Amino acid sequence: MAAGRGDVTTATVPPGQPTAASAACAPSLGPFERVRGLTAKAPLPRLLPVRQRYDAPVEPDVVAATRRELESLRGRIQPGAHIAVTAGSRGIRDVAVVIKAACDWLKELGAEPFIVPAMGSHGGATADGQRAVLASYGVTEERMGVPIRATMDTVVLGRVPDGPPVHLDAYAAQADGILLVNRVKPHTDFHGEVESGLAKIAAIGLGKQRGAEAIHAYGSPNLPRWVPLVARRIVESGRVLGGLAILENAYERTARVAFVEPDGVAGAAEAALLGEARQLLGRLPFDDLDVLIVDELGKDKSGSGMDTNVIGRMWIEGVPEPERPRVTNITVHAISEASHGNAVGVGLADFIPFRVLEQIDLHALYVNAMTSGIGGVRRAKLPIALPTDRDAVAAAIAMCGRPDVENVRLVRIHDTLDTVSLLVSESLRAEVEAHPRLEVTGDPVPFECSAEGDLPAWP
Repeated sequence: MAAGRGDVTTATVPPGQPTAASAACAPSLGPFERVRGLTAKAPLPRLLPVRQRYDAPVEPDVVAATRRELESLRGRIQPGAHIAVTAGSRGIRDVAVVIKAACDWLKELGAEPFIVPAMGSHGGATADGQRAVLASYGVTEERMGVPIRATMDTVVLGRVPDGPPVHLDAYAAQADGILLVNRVKPHTDFHGEVESGLAKIAAIGLGKQRGAEAIHAYGSPNLPRWVPLVARRIVESGRVLGGLAILENAYERTARVAFVEPDGVAGAAEAALLGEARQLLGRLPFDDLDVLIVDELGKDKSGSGMDTNVIGRMWIEGVPEPERPRVTNITVHAISEASHGNAVGVGLADFIPFRVLEQIDLHALYVNAMTSGIGGVRRAKLPIALPTDRDAVAAAIAMCGRPDVENVRLVRIHDTLDTVSLLVSESLRAEVEAHPRLEVTGDPVPFECSAEGDLPAWP
């Protein structure tokens, strides 16, 4: 190892193999069966199909945009240079497109790019698990045309004064250059000048489990301080070539791709992009709701399973709660397949069906939650569990503090990435019709679940 690159450390993982959710939960479902029938006759409101419109820029050619933004690096890439390109654990629509375009461009210059998973402890904090997360997003060696080098080992670059040690992925530390790739958006754990984006994928993503733990050990209220400082320390090592920032609009489409020079990572350039991303973020169009139904949560949707900026719940000790929206009860009905059982964020919900219990991999959930420190405590707790989707929704309505079901303010969404397609209770019709961005797209539909109690299909 070259001088100044520090010592290699190996991330530790809780002992034992990941436990499948079905195996973990099946023995405990017997006592749960006693709650069947509690809400069988509770009425449910009819729902209006609604579409929310946004003024949203769209990048028409993501490949061309990526190549154009990288042109400022031409002349700085030497033939034969080994370049580490980061790939994170978020479900970014065009992440595979951007990464492949970047790798192709680098290869045309004679460089030898490779991909490193930059996702802290996700994927069960194992190299194979992180490869599997990337594969679920279409980031594979076959599709990308370059190697994927996955490890949980890190190199320690020193320590931030009065702060955490600075860990860097061991493969990235051996590279001639690092190209950061990530979506820039408001974070779900904290607010600051820079939040989720290039600084985070450098400090926490490339820090692997040990780096993520070291930063989170200071508590979520201190993330706005340590994430930029650790990222800057990695940039100052001279390895970072810059970053490709992806901005998405409220329709989950790429709004633009922007290259950020090294001095802009965790700096003014990234802060400006965050401001732009904040304006593009999709949000619920109502300030006050009694019940929010979320069909699916997942790590591919948000680092917190559900975007806290959308649901109005932070639920981290010492971090202020969002001012809006104010939601009394939230139900969640599935964990996304791409989450691989990591149900972090399920604690942000109030009611779930038994199905969700069976989808949880407690090992993956707890590794992620423990790495997050105080930020994972409430978000890893289990909500009230009831046999079916219908039971969960009916209980949420019954316990929302509004006695007449026809007046319940209820919204159903696919997930927190999609605030375009909504189903809203008829009690909200007047507000929908008065809202400049909302449009009723069909007749009211009854909330008719299947004989098994599953949610009705979307109209």
